[in-house]
Parts: sequence; C-alpha cells; structure tokens
Amino acid sequence: MIDVERLLMKLPGPLHVLNEGLAFLLELAALAVLAWWGWSSAEPVLLRLALALAAPTLAAVVWGLFAAPKARIRLPLAGVLLVKALVFGAAALALHALDRPSWAVAFALVALLNTALATADRQAAMHRGA
Repeated sequence: MIDVERLLMKLPGPLHVLNEGLAFLLELAALAVLAWWGWSSAEPVLLRLALALAAPTLAAVVWGLFAAPKARIRLPLAGVLLVKALVFGAAALALHALDRPSWAVAFALVALLNTALATADRQAAMHRGA
C-alpha cells in the first residue's frame, strides 16, 4: 500500500518562502522575456511595440484569471498547472527564438522544479489541514 503522507512533501518554512519568492521571480521573468521577444520579433516600430506590450499582457491576464493564488476563475489543479506550463513554456520558446537556447532550457528546468516543489508543498499542506 502507498503511504500518501510520505509522497506529499511539506517544505520547511524558509524553503517554502524561498520557493514562493522564486516562483514570483519566474513569473516576472516570463513576462519580461515575452516583452523582449515581442520587441525583437518585428521590424516596424509600431508592430514591435504592439507585440512587446501584447505578449506579456496576454500572459499576465491569463495567469491572473486562472493561475494566480487569488485567481478570478478557480480551476482544478490540472488546469492551473496547464496555464503555468503554457506561460512558462511560451517564455522558454521565446528565449529559444531569441537565440538563447541554453537560457531556454535553464528557465524551463527551474520553472518545472519550482512548480513541482510548490505543488507538492501545497498538496501536503492541504492534506494535513494546514
């Protein structure tokens, strides 16, 4: 029989705070990368400006609606993880398109690890009633 208690990991206080801080920095980095990609993706200045504003704005709106801690629309965990994968994946693809493949891989791996730790931490807290 699988011991669910052992599978669900609650991070110690300082690591929880560090991981949450990293999550916020990753979210900001994703928006910055999407803006950078938008600015670099077109020739006409107006189109560059439009893409540099639209890409991060769209990501921020989707995140705020579905993935933020106080999201307006509550999704099941799988839906929240899908939104996070789309936003972080778009940022990683944008880095790759900007000829930064190593940064893209590093960003994707850090985002994946951070999200996995945060998810396990939240699940453990919910399971234990904390």
